[in-house]
Amino acid sequence: MNVRERLERGLLLFDGAMGTYYHAQYPDAERVEAANRRHPERIRAIHEAYLEAGAQAIKTNTFSPFDMEGETLEQTLEAGYALACKAAEPYGAAVFADLGPAAQTEEDLLRAVDCFLSLGAENFLFETFSDFSGLEQATARIKSKKPEAFVLVSFAANPDGVTRHGLAASALLRQAAACAEIDAAGLNCVSGPSHLLRLTEGLQEKPAILSVMPNAGYPTIVRGRTVYEGTPAYFSGRMAELAAAGARIVGGCCGTTPEFIRHTRQALDALALGKAPKPVPVGTKAAPRGLSAARKEGGRNRLAEKLDAEQRVCAVELDPPVDADVSRFMEGARRLVAAGADTITVADCPIARPRVDSCMLAAKLRRELDIDPIPHMTCRDRNINATRALLLGLSIEKVRNVLIVTGDPVPSAERDEVKSVFSFHSAILAGYIRSLGEENVVAPFQVFGALNVNAANFDAELKKARCKREAGVRGFLTQPAMSERAFENLAQAHQEMPDMKLLGGVIPVVSERNALFMNNEVAGIEVPEEIVRQYHGLERDAAEDLAVELSVGFARRMEPLTAGWYFMTPFQRVSLIERILQALQNG
Repeated sequence: MNVRERLERGLLLFDGAMGTYYHAQYPDAERVEAANRRHPERIRAIHEAYLEAGAQAIKTNTFSPFDMEGETLEQTLEAGYALACKAAEPYGAAVFADLGPAAQTEEDLLRAVDCFLSLGAENFLFETFSDFSGLEQATARIKSKKPEAFVLVSFAANPDGVTRHGLAASALLRQAAACAEIDAAGLNCVSGPSHLLRLTEGLQEKPAILSVMPNAGYPTIVRGRTVYEGTPAYFSGRMAELAAAGARIVGGCCGTTPEFIRHTRQALDALALGKAPKPVPVGTKAAPRGLSAARKEGGRNRLAEKLDAEQRVCAVELDPPVDADVSRFMEGARRLVAAGADTITVADCPIARPRVDSCMLAAKLRRELDIDPIPHMTCRDRNINATRALLLGLSIEKVRNVLIVTGDPVPSAERDEVKSVFSFHSAILAGYIRSLGEENVVAPFQVFGALNVNAANFDAELKKARCKREAGVRGFLTQPAMSERAFENLAQAHQEMPDMKLLGGVIPVVSERNALFMNNEVAGIEVPEEIVRQYHGLERDAAEDLAVELSVGFARRMEPLTAGWYFMTPFQRVSLIERILQALQNG
């Protein structure tokens, strides 16, 4: 079948889910891709069952062909492609060379593409992707060797329209539509038909050829087995609605059996004859989003305005309290603002020990002190759902700045009781926050990242910083700069990322013991030996005087390289930071 000609005449119906259907029939079987060579009769029978049900296109059983025990990638792909072609031939159906996101490297993905091309594949499906990693290179390789090939890419999004990498599916679809090597793009997996229907209806821009292949529904565990409880009749009704909403390629993903495709074929045929069944109500359909209430009420972000105006800013970090008494914290924040701080930054459970939530404290600072705070937000302890809920709350409270960090791991002695949760890293989190703003789900945030100017391999640190910048980070708060190497690295960052707002880190060293502790037990901080020696034998008052002198010197030295300062308050000694700010103001 020529796919383009088929689409000119009408819709293209794909098959359902090979993997879940195979394991429902053979619960104790090996990986489904291994069956291409070990049990080819099973795979061919499943292909034929979907074709008998009315599928006009089938996917090769090669979703995850990498790292197969006892066989090469090429052997797996060749067997899977041959089985699909033999099954499809009597039905005149199209065969799509299918690849999921399991490749560990871009080279692996290109190797699979080359193998399919050598086998004569004319249609390609890249499905269940969460970002664009490798897709531009893979699709370019296909078109360079076979310009007439038909290439379909499909992204997996949750019901909120966000992938597991924190990217908006709508933005990925726009990117795919702008790529000349991609013929069609769409959504599959993770979500059921109703949610993908709502996402489809809510798209302000659709690809010229839109594909939608939902799961049968949502899984549940019955007697130790994963079961999808959606019904073929319900699924097919939604597929007819999806077709009416603009999908030109439809099919099924996890949990969809040949019976689902049979019912869908009947529903699509009825739709073509103008006899589509009356849709089951699913609630209010999503209208295209305009300017959200959060953005209308948005309010000013004075910190961002000051940075945009090239005015120097001063951020001061205060650690949140370990109990519910925030009086000392709030009093310290008031004094710091009175002393000249433009913003207060609030750490998110530093060293992975529980403290008052940084975002709730930021909301309190915004309400009571009328400042624009910067809560730290770690990737530890929150999955993407919890992060979204938190960002919605910050948006409501008019907190418009966040500092994203990966977060410290839970100390090893506590890991038997407390488990770390890292669902994503800081660059993914930055992209997720940006996408929520672009989709008008929340008011736009100014996203800051962390930059370790004390890193032994600063080139690698800058590479990570550039990834964060591409994801939406607008500026960086640096680790304290005290050594010559730190200032050299700060100068390099300023030179190589002139568009980034750098807030140079300054932490007052309050004693010799404090200096030794930071050098030995605090990651990312380096106190040069000559500074440690200066504190030897000093009493508290003399040590504080030295801390003020050194901190002012560091702040002045970094001034040409930064857009502002980032002072860290040691041991809640607010008076020490007040002295430093006063000294800087006095010149």
